[in-house]
Amino acid sequence: MKELTIGLKYTKEIFVDKSLTVPNVSELFTGFSDMPPVLATAYLIGFVEWTCIEALHDYLMPSDKTVGTHVNLSHSAATPIGLRIKAEVILININKKKLTFSVYCTDGLDIICEGTHERYIINEDKFLQKVKDKSLSAIKNISII
Repeated sequence: MKELTIGLKYTKEIFVDKSLTVPNVSELFTGFSDMPPVLATAYLIGFVEWTCIEALHDYLMPSDKTVGTHVNLSHSAATPIGLRIKAEVILININKKKLTFSVYCTDGLDIICEGTHERYIINEDKFLQKVKDKSLSAIKNISII
């Protein structure tokens, strides 16, 4: 495992196809189906998170993962189907287990996204146990009502 240091830089690219467009976000959100077929903000944020996750891959213990805790990103230009988007993330702050990345994304023609993204290092087993406990607590509360 490598030592995690400020300045870590990672770049990732992805091709924008129909599956990444606004009308395909979710059938649950019916208002999206009438929107233009451009890269969805939801998928752009997911792509940024994925890029950060991959950037950290060689720096975490196998039992550790990271979870997103804060997103402060602009989505300033539409990207049509057929373009490739590129995300560049740079680790700019380490505060114990909280990691902050600067984010810059382009589609080759425009800057489409800038901002910051925070992730928190978690022990996966402990995290999943807390999620399970919360789920059980919610089920108990529902059965009381």
